[in-house]
Amino acid sequence: QLQLAESGGALVQPGGSLRLSCVASGFTLDRFGFYEIAWFRQAPGKEGEGVSCISANGVIANHRDSVKGRFTINRDNAKNTVYLQMDSLKPEDTAVYTCAAQKFGTCMLAPQRYNTWGQGTQVTVSS
Repeated sequence: QLQLAESGGALVQPGGSLRLSCVASGFTLDRFGFYEIAWFRQAPGKEGEGVSCISANGVIANHRDSVKGRFTINRDNAKNTVYLQMDSLKPEDTAVYTCAAQKFGTCMLAPQRYNTWGQGTQVTVSS
């Protein structure tokens, strides 16, 4: 069955950068290029929120307002991987970041759309 694995989380200083990776495996009768991928995050004591998403074909990308201009999402379907490049990080970006997949999606930051979720990777932005 389809599985997702995140990596790249770390402790960084405010203003620093990180690149998160989401690697998919376990395809049956399909391929990574059929799946919309999104990143969500949740900080302790706060509600989870959508961060960024990218359509199955990579044409459409959406970001929540608070990360626009700082985060970039892209995908390499040959590597079954989606990347989230995070620049100019702020303390409020601290959270567990989780990727999620939905077949034939066109990119929407709504958790109800996604059938498969990873385990998450911790991002901590602190001096």
